[in-house]
Amino acid sequence: MDTKEIQLTNTKPIQLPKEENGRPIDAVEVKAPRVNYCLYARKSTEDDERQALSIDSQIKEMAASAQLQGIYVTEIRKESHSAKNSGQRPVFNKLIDDIREGLFQGIIAWAPDRLSRNAGDLGTLVDLMDSGYLKEIRTHGQSFTNSPNDKFLLMILCSQAKLENDNRGINVKRGFRAKCEMGFRPNMTPLGYENDHYSGKGQKKVFIDEKRAPIIKKIFEKVASGDSGRDIFDWLKNDTSFRTRSDKIVPLSMVYRMLNNPYYCGLFEFPKASGKWYKGAYESIITKELFDKVQTKMKVAPKSKPGTKQFNFTKLLQCGACGSGITAQIVTKKFKNGTSRQYTYYHCTQSKNYDCHQQYIREEKMVEDFVSLLNEIPIEKIKNNKLLEQEVGRVQRLSSAVLGINDEDQEQPAIDIRSFGQYIFNQGSKEEKRALVSCIGKTLYLRDSRITAKI
Repeated sequence: MDTKEIQLTNTKPIQLPKEENGRPIDAVEVKAPRVNYCLYARKSTEDDERQALSIDSQIKEMAASAQLQGIYVTEIRKESHSAKNSGQRPVFNKLIDDIREGLFQGIIAWAPDRLSRNAGDLGTLVDLMDSGYLKEIRTHGQSFTNSPNDKFLLMILCSQAKLENDNRGINVKRGFRAKCEMGFRPNMTPLGYENDHYSGKGQKKVFIDEKRAPIIKKIFEKVASGDSGRDIFDWLKNDTSFRTRSDKIVPLSMVYRMLNNPYYCGLFEFPKASGKWYKGAYESIITKELFDKVQTKMKVAPKSKPGTKQFNFTKLLQCGACGSGITAQIVTKKFKNGTSRQYTYYHCTQSKNYDCHQQYIREEKMVEDFVSLLNEIPIEKIKNNKLLEQEVGRVQRLSSAVLGINDEDQEQPAIDIRSFGQYIFNQGSKEEKRALVSCIGKTLYLRDSRITAKI
């Protein structure tokens, strides 16, 4: 049967048969609506160093394929994000929204796994096809339209990508377990050891760093003898050439991490906080006994959270030497007769200068200094304090009632404001004491175990 070809825009040529009597049907030009494609390229990691050429090669290959097939690509979008979890890719999510709004009717990508490696995003693409928003998905050598077979094949390919992704995670964990059972912790070794970069896979070992290992052993010995972490930090910084792998000074936080790391005595936990411990097949730098002794030395009593203890005069003063804030702590002194007594001491927080060593001051001595400063303030300024004025009035009414003074003509007992202020400092509530300190109206400093209004 003879045929005639009629070209459709953006479609393959179709053929119309002649009528039964042999007369040809008049050719009619049929034009389909133009499909706007978005070229989507993605690499499977957020690390810019890995697969750095992946996105560029995808765009180059698919742009050439689109030009060869006569596909109208209106925009190119790319992102570096994993497709393992659904709804986590911002560029892909925006592409889905634009398809719903009619900006695009087709997607062109290198492979189905560039679009989805999870069931959620795959379901979104199939739903867009079912609703008519997404006309076609084109990949290298394949195309998927809104037909049952094409959608089924798309779901199979994306599900296969998800299966590969899931199996890859299982295989990696299995490899980690095997390496741990061999006595080697995955990932880079801590300072004091060197990784083997020359042996083949499954045969790499861990070697002692001959330059750093003796210093690390000395660190543990010094702490076991009574040195603190900061003493070790100062010693490494000033008296040794010990540096990190990037040739930088070892920070204080790393010193404490080293002191708490059982890797140096031949034990390691993997994964971290999993409770699974392994014995290392490498040479240990210190003994288990030395490590345990250091842990005992480093144990400190648990501290309460900031703000849980309320002190009378915190946040009202500054250190006169470095400008840091002033904090307080309670010290319990035990006597030989079995009794004990608590004292409150105020001191510099050293937040601006750790080397600030201003002396402590007891709260009783602070009260004496506050009273001295209060005597230097004009009496009018003290009387204008509302809280103090209310308290004075309450005491006057109480004393009148106790003394039986009910006649308005009788003179009320006079109260000396300064004496009353001294009473507040010694017997008042925390709020009353802080309000009275605010009457001084100047910045207060702690220096040389004294409270002053100027440095």
